Amino acid sequence: MSQSPSEHHGRAAYHHESATRHHRAAENAYGSGDHKKAAHEAQCAAGHAFLAKQHADLAATSHLEHHGMEPVAESDASPDRAVSSK
Repeated sequence: MSQSPSEHHGRAAYHHESATRHHRAAENAYGSGDHKKAAHEAQCAAGHAFLAKQHADLAATSHLEHHGMEPVAESDASPDRAVSSK
C-alpha cells in the first residue's frame, strides 16, 4: 500500500466534503433552473463519493490487517443491518 491509513482517512474526508459541496451546488443549480450545471455538479459529487468510499475502504482494510483481523463480509456490513429496530 502506498499510503498510510491516516493518509487514506484524510483523503476520504476530503472527498466526502467535496462530494457534499458539489451535491449542494447541484441542488442550488437545479432549483435555479440551470439543469446543465446541476447535472455537471451531480457528476462531480458522484465521483468524489466514489473516491471517498475507496479511501475509507483502504484505510479500514489497513487497520484490520495491522491488528491481524479479517474484513467483514460485505453482506454483514450493509447499512441496513446497522440500523437498530425500535
